[in-house]
Amino acid sequence: MARTPKSFIREILKVTEDPGIISFAGGLPNPALIDVEGIRKAAAHVLCEDGKTALQYSTTEGYLPLRKFIAERYRKRLGLAVSPDEILITNGSQQCLDLIGKVFIDRGDHVAIERPGYLGAIQAFSLYEPIFHPIELLPDGPDPAMLDDVCSQYPVKLFYGIPNSQNPSGITYSERRRQEVASTLVGTRTLFVEDDAYGELQFSGNAPASLKGMLPDQTILTGSFSKILAPGMRLGWVCAPPAIMEQVIIAKQASDLHSNYLSQRIAARYLADEDLDAHIRKIRFVYKKQRDIMLLLMEETFPASVTWTEPVGGMFVWATLPKGCSAMDVFTHALREHVAVLPGTPFYVDGGGDQQIRLNFSNSSEERIITGVERLGRVIRALVP
Repeated sequence: MARTPKSFIREILKVTEDPGIISFAGGLPNPALIDVEGIRKAAAHVLCEDGKTALQYSTTEGYLPLRKFIAERYRKRLGLAVSPDEILITNGSQQCLDLIGKVFIDRGDHVAIERPGYLGAIQAFSLYEPIFHPIELLPDGPDPAMLDDVCSQYPVKLFYGIPNSQNPSGITYSERRRQEVASTLVGTRTLFVEDDAYGELQFSGNAPASLKGMLPDQTILTGSFSKILAPGMRLGWVCAPPAIMEQVIIAKQASDLHSNYLSQRIAARYLADEDLDAHIRKIRFVYKKQRDIMLLLMEETFPASVTWTEPVGGMFVWATLPKGCSAMDVFTHALREHVAVLPGTPFYVDGGGDQQIRLNFSNSSEERIITGVERLGRVIRALVP
């Protein structure tokens, strides 16, 4: 526990509970896009038609119709041949990371992770005391030479990555980088943990190829309903080959027996009754517009020495400040202007991030994005040497 980093996001969320704060710090979906009425109808249907069963204990693997829905969506969206038996419903995708850590990581094991890496994964895996090997993210994915070098030198158990709209950077792997990751790992004993929490939130074009299709026996795929349905329902899933799934199920049983069964039943009913694709199209349209507004205002108000990513999906922009301008200083001064951002330091396992900030564009209205970015621009201009 002493070696496990505290969640900086949790601390910031405490600060941003003040409704007067314009928060770009968290990773929350836009509450206006949660289909409360559709979920209410689904909940009423489940409780009226089969309430006693829905409120009872259930199986560890999860509600079979929900797992069938996920498997079929993988087939239609990504061309993956996945059985419902290869899917385990979890309490959000964060529990996926904890279960994977429990099953695979012993103290001193070698784990590769993107640099910058997802804070939730760093925290979850840190409990099991691995040796982290950060793999630098290029503008289109992991540095292939660095990944090859690490995998050649060390017996890497896992490489954890977010190929689509990575958190925190917003970077999406190119097809070339996906192929390079697959070619580096094929034939090794290294598993790729493919976190696809943002895969449904690509703003245009077809869904990029999944590493699961390239490395079917070496990939553990994780997903979540938090970004496309409702985060408060706490529903995610692990998709893994049978031999791995057997161990993950045992770890899940030891943890909590099964995920919230009522939420699973409500989600399955909602997905049967509503048009999920239409709902996702609406989310994509709104998020793309919010991203565009944020990027336009950053261009107009930030100093020319500040650079940033231009994500093709997801929820985040990753900005790099010039030398001499500290992310923590920006955080502190911005809060005085009632704007919250997330400094980059928690996303690095080897130090770094003091010149980076993560900005979330999904959870604010267009008006608050405009006001917040203008205030943030003034703060950064005052701090740039």
